[in-house]
Amino acid sequence: MPFLFPVIAVLIWSVNAIVNKLAAGAIDPAAIAFYRWLLALLVLTPLALPGVWRARATVRRHLWQLLILGLLGMVLYQSLAYYAAHSVSALLMGILNSLIPLLTVLFSVLLLRHTPTLGVVLGGLLSLGGLLWLISEGQPARLLNYGIGRGELMMLAASASYALYGVLTRRWAIPLSGWKSLWVQILFGVLLLLPGFLRVPDAALTRESLPLVLFAGLFASLLAPWLWLKGVALLGANHTSIFMNLVPIFTAAIAVLFLHEQMHGYHYLGGGLTLVGVLLSQRLRRPFALRRRPQADPAEG
Repeated sequence: MPFLFPVIAVLIWSVNAIVNKLAAGAIDPAAIAFYRWLLALLVLTPLALPGVWRARATVRRHLWQLLILGLLGMVLYQSLAYYAAHSVSALLMGILNSLIPLLTVLFSVLLLRHTPTLGVVLGGLLSLGGLLWLISEGQPARLLNYGIGRGELMMLAASASYALYGVLTRRWAIPLSGWKSLWVQILFGVLLLLPGFLRVPDAALTRESLPLVLFAGLFASLLAPWLWLKGVALLGANHTSIFMNLVPIFTAAIAVLFLHEQMHGYHYLGGGLTLVGVLLSQRLRRPFALRRRPQADPAEG
């Protein structure tokens, strides 16, 4: 059953949204971000480092690109989510994460010169409406007075960072196998996270925070990507990407069951509109073009 590979990967990433929320009261965001990627780096090093060393000439040629990918995927995406968890529910974090496929399509139009589709236009507008309804808790007029909260902005920036990470990965097409490229990116991520970690007053791991670091470093950072890549190999990238739409559903179920977060009407409507918009952007592939009115022939009349 090849579909189990992406489903389990998505389930792990959904649980990680709950881990982000639990970490908000157990460990400093800068500390868990650093520990997570340091653990992943240590586990991956025996497997990836020999190949990275053999490909060191390629690594050197693409060093700055790998640095940017490490910044976007390992530093900004996860660090912003850890900080956002202090003021945003796990339920909302899961819904905002579901925007990654739509943002990926939008960045592809801008950076890869993909032709915009009707699905991108309609899906983008629908998702925007759903987000406004969701963030304002069903009262969009409130946004005019209070604006969007800092936690919501952080999660939107985190989703945009990861979407841009995916698009740049395709655009640059660095000639390294997945695990070699990932190891170098994680190395850069750890180095970039180190200054923030050193400024944490108390970064000691506790009985409460250690399981969170282990799950984030082993399951969310290594096992889930491996399962996802297996799914891509067996099902193809297009079919596998559809399973990402399960993230807000899984996250909502886990948040309600284990964190006892409450589902309200605006969650159903706003989250539903957002998800439908994402699905439209993925499935409705007719090229979008504004109809031009025919110009009158100057020779006539």
